[in-house]
Amino acid sequence: MSSYLLILALLVLFVSPHVSTSRTLLDRHDAKMGFRVALNHVDSGGNFTKLELLQRAMKRGKKRMHRLYAMALAKSDPSIESPIHAGNGEFLMELAIGTPPSSYSAILDTGSDLIWTQCKPCKQCFNQKTPIFDPKKSSSFSKLPCASDLCTALPLSSCSVGNCEYLYTYGDYSSTQGIMATETFTFGDVSVPKVGFGCGLDNEGGGFNQGGGLVGLGRGPLSLVSQLDEPKFSYCLTSIDSTKSSTLSFGSLVNVTSANDDDDSNSIIKTTPLIKSPSSPSFYYLNLEGITVGDTVLPINKSTFALKGDGTGGMIIDSGTTITYIEESAFDIVKKEFINQVKLPVDESNDTGLDLCFTLPSDARNIEVPKMIFHFDGADLDLPGENYIIADQSGVACLAMGGSNGMSIFGNIQQQNILVVHDLVQETISFVPTKCDQL
Repeated sequence: MSSYLLILALLVLFVSPHVSTSRTLLDRHDAKMGFRVALNHVDSGGNFTKLELLQRAMKRGKKRMHRLYAMALAKSDPSIESPIHAGNGEFLMELAIGTPPSSYSAILDTGSDLIWTQCKPCKQCFNQKTPIFDPKKSSSFSKLPCASDLCTALPLSSCSVGNCEYLYTYGDYSSTQGIMATETFTFGDVSVPKVGFGCGLDNEGGGFNQGGGLVGLGRGPLSLVSQLDEPKFSYCLTSIDSTKSSTLSFGSLVNVTSANDDDDSNSIIKTTPLIKSPSSPSFYYLNLEGITVGDTVLPINKSTFALKGDGTGGMIIDSGTTITYIEESAFDIVKKEFINQVKLPVDESNDTGLDLCFTLPSDARNIEVPKMIFHFDGADLDLPGENYIIADQSGVACLAMGGSNGMSIFGNIQQQNILVVHDLVQETISFVPTKCDQL
């Protein structure tokens, strides 16, 4: 008989930005220090209904999946001439740039590397809520020369009067173009000097209107992770019905313990190796070996999720994709098993944009669903029910997963209330069940 979990009706994530007035200067190579910043969902404060929020996130997620797949193929397909990057994410981080610091919100993206913001004087800029950064008003702004390591690490660059110019394009035809420079960046109460970034003078497309730029947390040399030379960072995403902020932590503030007082942290930490793809070295690939629904280990061939030599296949973990996408053949098996085990009629309306929904009884206050376990290499991740079933007040309960072709993605709904720790020295990712709103 299947094991069951209790699911309550859920709302969509709202988080609030963290504001700090005191700052500490952090040398980029000082491993004794760290910092923590708040994460704010991109649709927070938009006055959307729960269903509207879910549909907006799903629309962004499908586009992002296609961009991530295009990135994976870029180096193995000679017909792709211009690198395409992930772009839009689901979370904003509050930070400041310059001396004196100028605050803005940036999209957090674990699927790309470049850090950039819009700069004056813009040839073309999209609207942002905060003032556009003016390099002339900062005493710590410095242009990067063409011979710099960060300039040579760019996928597309040029040289003008000795200064490094960049072009970064995204799959939705958004782009940013400008000069590479270094500046002092402030995260929470910590300021970090000489961070390399793109000072965007020509920024086109509608993919970044939620913020004033982007912070790449990929594994490439341009990312914040690589520039800080800090191989450990973590994020903890609050429940989607929470109004409290999610958190991103670096360095000494990355604490691999649970916030659940009644749990033995050592026994619940699940750690799995990271895999590198030669065609997509910035992505965080995991080895997914199988899936269990209820007490049934699904008949999915382990090779279904294998990373192939041509850059296809594999599973990445991504904070910017909302739901989990797995190869279509495996997803069909998952759907079939949920239909077998969930004793509710299947909803055929397709109103939510999700592939599998069930009709709830009119008097339902809660429902029971089978447990779900993702079997990663060395880590069996037994998910809380609210991390894969979304119940809506319109009377449906939906599986927060979808089918894909060419790449699988472990999305952020599956990661909520789990401390996700990236350790690039050990080349691992650890999952720790955590009350993220208590961090």
